[in-house]
Amino acid sequence: MSGRRSAWRGLVVVFATVALTLTFVVAALTASPEVQALILRAVVVTLIIFLSILFLRYFALLWFAYLGHSERNFQSSRRVQHLPPVSILIPAYNEGKVLERALTSLTRLEYPQFEVIVIDDGSSDDTLQIAAEWEGRWGTGEFRVITKPNGGKATALNAGITQSKYPLIFCMDADSYVEPRTLLRSARHFDDPCVGAVAGNVKVENRHKVITRLQALEYIEGLNMPRRAQGFVAAVNIVPGPVGMFRREALEEIGCYDSDTFAEDADLTLKMLAAGWRIEYEDTAIAWSEAPESWIDLVQQRYRWTRGILQTIRKRKRIFLRPFPDFPLWVSTLQLGFEALVWPVMNVFAHLFFVIVTLLFGAGEIILHWIVLLTLLDLVAALVTVSMEEESLALVPMALIYRFVFILFLDVVKMLATIEELFRLEMGWGKLNRTAGGRPALASGIHS
Repeated sequence: MSGRRSAWRGLVVVFATVALTLTFVVAALTASPEVQALILRAVVVTLIIFLSILFLRYFALLWFAYLGHSERNFQSSRRVQHLPPVSILIPAYNEGKVLERALTSLTRLEYPQFEVIVIDDGSSDDTLQIAAEWEGRWGTGEFRVITKPNGGKATALNAGITQSKYPLIFCMDADSYVEPRTLLRSARHFDDPCVGAVAGNVKVENRHKVITRLQALEYIEGLNMPRRAQGFVAAVNIVPGPVGMFRREALEEIGCYDSDTFAEDADLTLKMLAAGWRIEYEDTAIAWSEAPESWIDLVQQRYRWTRGILQTIRKRKRIFLRPFPDFPLWVSTLQLGFEALVWPVMNVFAHLFFVIVTLLFGAGEIILHWIVLLTLLDLVAALVTVSMEEESLALVPMALIYRFVFILFLDVVKMLATIEELFRLEMGWGKLNRTAGGRPALASGIHS
């Protein structure tokens, strides 16, 4: 009954929003010319405020991302003092289609000593059988498998941490595969004893559809650019699941992963930041991941991301009230909340507002200038970030439909997910359909 009441409350919010919008339209149509002129002036002021926030957000991120990029180029020439052995954890639930690809990529790692632990989380397909075939030594890595009843990704990772033996722990997803120098690039950050984790660079592998090419651009411009900027102040707010390295001491201090959110990665990261550990970003530690290829799968993924981030913020809401003594943590958390909660609502309602005003008052020329300006901004941001990542320039033209189609769609999804989370509606994890595209050939001649 409580879930049904929550559903009705969510619908009430949606209908109330629609009713308010229609009320505004009717009032504007029946208003006197003086009132309509006042509304038009209000639109111009609103547009200026919206654009000011947008430009400030973009240029702040671009500037700090550039500083982080420059700092990384300087530090890349620094000689690594010590390369501790690494435990690689791969939680897997029904990942039989893609697991072998992930394991194959690990045989090509350029790293002196590591172990690989596949944690089968009660799979009902052939995941456990495939993982068992890989047990033994491959090159410089020792491969092991453990299995447990299904309990979710967080419990699987905790089981892997318990079974692992090395001081650095690298977590990756079973549907991802890593570049050969990923461990090497990540481990060098741990020369600094204050660094608790390093976030890597996630790239979209399957780019044969418009929806996946848009996600490839989003990962570069929308996710990695903020992460690069946060890395400059060592306060990255999400260590991504496909590629993240942790100091064992830091994980044990904070109690490892919690299972009470849909975004265990964000929850762990904020918990580590709150404990005083630095979290840096390494853009050359690369993992390739499979992005959703249908709009339904994309909606499902972003619902889970948004609700998980909001759950994480709700758990640590006291951070918002304490900007000091850890100002970078406060800013990083504030940005996480702004991007997940405030910005999607602002973006959706700004577009809706401007469309209504254009239809009512014929302010099409102003809105057209606004669209052209934002599109140029997206093109510039795409060109800069794609160049920083040394990515294909073929992604840059996707910026023409990036904001007014793709990002607007995602912000509507985030807003609806926020309403559901506000009323604590139940939601399952779900699982994306895997295509296992781009599977590397199985390494040969290195098993002993």
